Amino acid sequence: MPIQLQLDALKRIDAETFKNTPKHPIVLVLDNIRSMHNIGSVFRTADAFHLEAIHLCGMSAQPPHRDIEKTALGATQTVVWQYYAQTLDSVSDLRAQGYTLIAVEQTNSSVFLHQYQPKTEEKIALIFGNEVSGVSPLVLDAVDICLEVPQFGTKHSLNVSVCAGIVVWDLFCKQGV
Repeated sequence: MPIQLQLDALKRIDAETFKNTPKHPIVLVLDNIRSMHNIGSVFRTADAFHLEAIHLCGMSAQPPHRDIEKTALGATQTVVWQYYAQTLDSVSDLRAQGYTLIAVEQTNSSVFLHQYQPKTEEKIALIFGNEVSGVSPLVLDAVDICLEVPQFGTKHSLNVSVCAGIVVWDLFCKQGV
């Protein structure tokens, strides 16, 4: 019978060690995310996969905030993050640094996630939009590609933090990590 591992058996590293370990070349760009719980959950995903950074944009709240910390569980202390008043400024900076800009959005030209194959060690910026209105049209005009998580139910809508986890895991695996 499986026995659940206790915290000391998980071999967790401390925050300082985490900061000095190599990061997976993915930056998560949060375009006007309204829920601080979603923001905190995205921080935990970024921590779990050793992602390079998070860009919080527009109305997205910033740490420190107790509602972000409620779901981040300290990941705001380990994951590098930066705030941009305008998402397009984040996108411009990332493009100048050689990132492939990917909006995770349902569009008339989006590619299903399982059909997309990133290059090994490609620098990727994943842009996730507002829980109601999605990625802003101006940002969509600036990206290289739109990815969509296929859905088969009646809602065709995933929580943004759940969607981020799915997409990050998929790209993480495809890049051979």
